[in-house]
Amino acid sequence: MRRPKAAVPFVLVCVFIDVLGFGLIIPVLPTLIGQFTNSRELQAHWYGILAASYGLTQFLSAPLLGALSDRFGRRPVLLLSILGLGCDFLLVAFAPSLMVILIARLIGGATASSFSVSAAYVADVTPPETRSKNMGLIGAAFGLGFIVGPALGGLLGNANPRLPYFVAAGLSFLNFCYGAIVLPESLPRAMRSPFTLARANPFSAIVNVTRIRTVGPLVAVITLVNLASFILRSTWVLYTSFRFGWTPRDNGIALFAVGVCAVVVQGGLMGPILKKIGEVRSVLIGTASGTLAYLLYGMIRHGWMLYPIIFADFMSNVTNPALEGLISKNVGAKEQGVTMGAINGIASVMLVIAPLIGTAAIGAVASLPSDNFWTGSSFYLSALLQFGALVVAWRFFSRRRLSVATSTSSHA
Repeated sequence: MRRPKAAVPFVLVCVFIDVLGFGLIIPVLPTLIGQFTNSRELQAHWYGILAASYGLTQFLSAPLLGALSDRFGRRPVLLLSILGLGCDFLLVAFAPSLMVILIARLIGGATASSFSVSAAYVADVTPPETRSKNMGLIGAAFGLGFIVGPALGGLLGNANPRLPYFVAAGLSFLNFCYGAIVLPESLPRAMRSPFTLARANPFSAIVNVTRIRTVGPLVAVITLVNLASFILRSTWVLYTSFRFGWTPRDNGIALFAVGVCAVVVQGGLMGPILKKIGEVRSVLIGTASGTLAYLLYGMIRHGWMLYPIIFADFMSNVTNPALEGLISKNVGAKEQGVTMGAINGIASVMLVIAPLIGTAAIGAVASLPSDNFWTGSSFYLSALLQFGALVVAWRFFSRRRLSVATSTSSHA
């Protein structure tokens, strides 16, 4: 298969801009919501609704876009998604009410489903032996978006909470123009699959992936990992604001640190880590590290303590790319788009569930003193979910080793 030279760099830029837009929201959206609400509880409530609505449309759209890309190619689906995302940012920039912001988030969730198509594009143009490493590059672009997005959103948001959305819209439209000129198609016509409603159904796509014996338990692991992570993300700004009195600028700096750690690990250390310890151990160590980190996030008494935990938990950044690489290796070339779409759909379901759970948990303890142990309840829940992922992964990998050993012994 021809390896398009401009393909992977453009896909990385596409992922970066998508995440940049999401990152811009994190430090400024609570402030914007606060302009339309008059209590912490109501602010947390609306924050959860907006985050959940984003995840809902992403869940419904991810397998659809993945199936369309399997039928018509990756290029047109990616370009249309980028264009739609730019329209979403522009709508938020002019939004006169929370209802308009809600409509914009619904559009944004649907267009952000291009993550699955981006992953399928990378799978098209990279051989299996380097696929996990290239999935790590997508993770690095994701992390870079979280470096620039929150930092830029925090700085611009101090002047005007709507300004970051104008900037994000402009970047999306520029990205669309660039892609229309340089982006080649990655999926040959001979490798394309017919489009059916069953393949585009988000529920059936998820069920089909979980039925694959070689990856089903790994799907459960990535589901638990994503749910834990999204609970953290959906409550981070509210938690630090309520407990430590942090401003959008403070949160922008902290999330900048999170993004730096992700980029360094997934962009520079991913290859050496996988070469040294392999994908299986990376998953196990990453989930164990995340369990401890989530627990400590909820227990700390001072905001500065977040920083050493962020950098000590660097192995968590290896978990998802390693899992996606393992899953991708166990499905056929014609199924990459719908498989990655289903995985993205699962993540989208978690984006619906996580904010509702997380903001409800933090809203219930919002009136407690800032030094109360239970103010970190949403992070304790993340720790429990991450520990569950560790247990499932450990049992799955242990059984596979036992199965291989038994098979080898019987042949002998």
